[in-house]
Amino acid sequence: QVQLVESGGGVVQPGGSLRLSCAVSGSISSFNTMAMAWFRQAPGKERELVAISKGGGVTNYDDSVKGRFTISRENAKNTVYLQMNYLKSEDTAVYYCHCYVAGSNYWGQGTQVTVSS
Repeated sequence: QVQLVESGGGVVQPGGSLRLSCAVSGSISSFNTMAMAWFRQAPGKERELVAISKGGGVTNYDDSVKGRFTISRENAKNTVYLQMNYLKSEDTAVYYCHCYVAGSNYWGQGTQVTVSS
């Protein structure tokens, strides 16, 4: 079993910043090589991939967040982060941390991000 615990969501004004954290624990053998991702789901919409860190420094972003969001990881703490800058109202969603280990998908509980003036 793998557990993911997110933190860092909240309410922020347009143009503001937030940093999300996701701490990973459980049956993981090598966090530094695991692909870790952030997804989000807005009301009435499907869950979508926001950013992924594939290990070895490889990252990919959805076009809607390129240049504004940065995914990073602290391997010594089994933690992945999502730095979100220049937030827009359309970034409002529940954000989920995700990993795929030994044939199974694991999700965090989600953290709400609300961008509103």
